[in-house]
Amino acid sequence: MLANSEMSNESNSITAENRPKPLSGIRILDLSNVLAGPLGTYILALLGAEIIKIERPGSGDLSRKMGANADYGRKSMGVSYLATNSNKKSITLNLQTEEGRTLFRELVKTADAVFENFRPGTMDRLGLSYEALSQLKPDLVYCAVSGFGRSGPLAKRAAYDQIIQGYSGLMSLTGTPETAPTRVGVVVCDASSAITAGLATLAALVRSRSTGIGALIDVSMLESTLHMAAWIVSNYLNANHVPKPMGNENMSAAPSGTFETKDGLLNIVCNEEKQFHALCDALGRPELKTHPVFSDRHERIRSREQLRTIIAPLLMEQTAADWEDFFADRGVPAGRIYSVPEILTHPQISEREFIKELPEIPGVDGGAKVVGLGFKFDGEDLSPSTPPPVLGQHNREVLAEVGVCEDRLLALKDAGVI
Repeated sequence: MLANSEMSNESNSITAENRPKPLSGIRILDLSNVLAGPLGTYILALLGAEIIKIERPGSGDLSRKMGANADYGRKSMGVSYLATNSNKKSITLNLQTEEGRTLFRELVKTADAVFENFRPGTMDRLGLSYEALSQLKPDLVYCAVSGFGRSGPLAKRAAYDQIIQGYSGLMSLTGTPETAPTRVGVVVCDASSAITAGLATLAALVRSRSTGIGALIDVSMLESTLHMAAWIVSNYLNANHVPKPMGNENMSAAPSGTFETKDGLLNIVCNEEKQFHALCDALGRPELKTHPVFSDRHERIRSREQLRTIIAPLLMEQTAADWEDFFADRGVPAGRIYSVPEILTHPQISEREFIKELPEIPGVDGGAKVVGLGFKFDGEDLSPSTPPPVLGQHNREVLAEVGVCEDRLLALKDAGVI
């Protein structure tokens, strides 16, 4: 064990440029496809884990065919695939063959974790269940993502993001009373499941490294979504409040919602009393702070429409941009509504280098742009550094580790194993 002075000297010599990434040395076999799985392993890949993407020979991840550019899809480098597969390796392995399963078992012995999003029971039928694989590697972390989890009456059902949006109650709350139920515009259930799976995998890896105890992680998309909706769920469970669609209003505060201005829309959220007071002062209506109906938070929420009729005409006097800056200087949370193209070119995004350009991607003319992580990590560069791999790009490199020589590699390809 290093003495304190030695540890201090060693620590001082490490800079943001040369320190290892947080998950350096972690190897994860990734059998997942489309989004809930690949987004989870993408997070882990950017944090430094070695992600070996194991795909079906000839076709690979379905997302390779998906996205708004059909030409990229025909080349198995679909725009959807580009979004979440940088910093990964790709090998092809046909798990329907005995030889493919044997090779997978050999790879498991070299790995720290397995990550999959098949329908529950699929890996069991292949003889590759957690119970079977943990016999080969007792400290193995095995993360399984599915629509409803591995147990319960819906366990064997197939599920996509929109199915879970409907089941979770999310669609029933999205839109106005006239337009709901409405699908949320992004695949929020896939995304919440991916983050849940990534977090659970990290926790299990920490324990595995310190104790040698493996883990089977059973991630439910439905439960991940309900967990994300904890406030709404708590209001029903503990106050018997049945949630209803409210459009752009906020059930927790008033005034909170979307308001018209001289040239566009503006979101205003006054969660705290001091924010409401600041808004009243900014609009030149300080008497509203002590108004019998508006001075109490709960009464103000019940009277939100009455309050809106007072402040809405005032907001029509200036532009959304002017109001946003004006309110920001006075402690009132407010912001314009941006389109996706608009926010991606905003100085806030560019200054933090959230978008990373990958100039050389096989089959993609002119390279591609991908998103990084939603956080900074102590000044380190955790942005994507290698492009999404071509299908089977790393067959030779990875399979050589388990004794597959060049002649056998060709034979495996001829037999449809890789």
